[in-house]
Parts: sequence; C-alpha cells; structure tokens
Amino acid sequence: MDNDFSDDALREVIPRLRRFAVSLTRNESSADDLVQACLERALSRRVTRQDGGDLRAWLFSILYRLFIDSQRRAKRYAGLLTLFGVGSDEDSVPSTEDVVLTRSALDNFNRLSAEQRALLMLVTVEGLSYQEAADALDVPIGTVMSRISRARKALRELTDGKVVHPPLQVLK
Repeated sequence: MDNDFSDDALREVIPRLRRFAVSLTRNESSADDLVQACLERALSRRVTRQDGGDLRAWLFSILYRLFIDSQRRAKRYAGLLTLFGVGSDEDSVPSTEDVVLTRSALDNFNRLSAEQRALLMLVTVEGLSYQEAADALDVPIGTVMSRISRARKALRELTDGKVVHPPLQVLK
C-alpha cells in the first residue's frame, strides 16, 4: 500500500479513517463529514503526495489537520458570538455590566490605528500565524511582531483608562 492510490486502497482505509474520526469528534455524523472532507482533499491534491509515502499515514495526517482546523474555526466563531452576546442561552440576558464592558472593549479597539486593528484582527480573530499575517500584509515578520506588541500594549492602556495617542510618524 506504499504508493497505491487506487479506489480499492482508499476503500480499505476508510473504516480506519472513520474510526479515527469518531475518536476525535465523538460524533458519528461529524466523523463521516470529516472523512468525506479528508477524501475530497486527498483526491484533489493527490499530485502533492510524495512518492513512496504511506497512503494511510498521509490520509491520517490530512484528517487530523482538518479536525484541528475545524476546532480552531469553531473556537473563533464561539468567541465572536460570546463577545457580541449571541452565543449565550436565550433565557439569560447579558448583564448591564457585560454589555458595558463589551461596548467599551469594542470602542477601545476602534480607537487603535488602522494597521494595529488589522494586525490584531488577522492574528487574534482570524487565527493567522505571524508569518501568515506578514505574508498577507507583505511586511517582514519582525514588523508584524513589533506592531502587534505595540497594539496589545495600547489596547491594555486604553482598557486601564489611560489615554493613548498613536505615535507620530515622520514623513520625508
């Protein structure tokens, strides 16, 4: 099964993939969806598979990466829903304090410069790595790291009640 990518080889691996997916998701329908996405990705990217590599190992790594990606996506989505008060139970109404804190946090975030907001959104909300954010904005990774550090510091100071003025840039 080293280099075999036939239908029979895939059919042979499906029960193992499904068993692994059920152990990860703990839900049979989610596991079936995960296996389907794994097979779809494997078939669409079969040319990227290294010759001589184990088919099972390759498929398990695809399945696991898809699972991790979906978990990250679900956490970000749940966090955003909670931030805006949508993710809570319908019977419970957010307290006035929670509403004020959320509005204050959003107001403070909007007071940051556009580049700071963009970087914080890419890294903290969208979950991009520093390198991916650097590639997306076409700046060096060191620039991303320093700008995010300054943005987080400014956001902390705004949250603590200090007035933060964005640094002036010297234009030539």
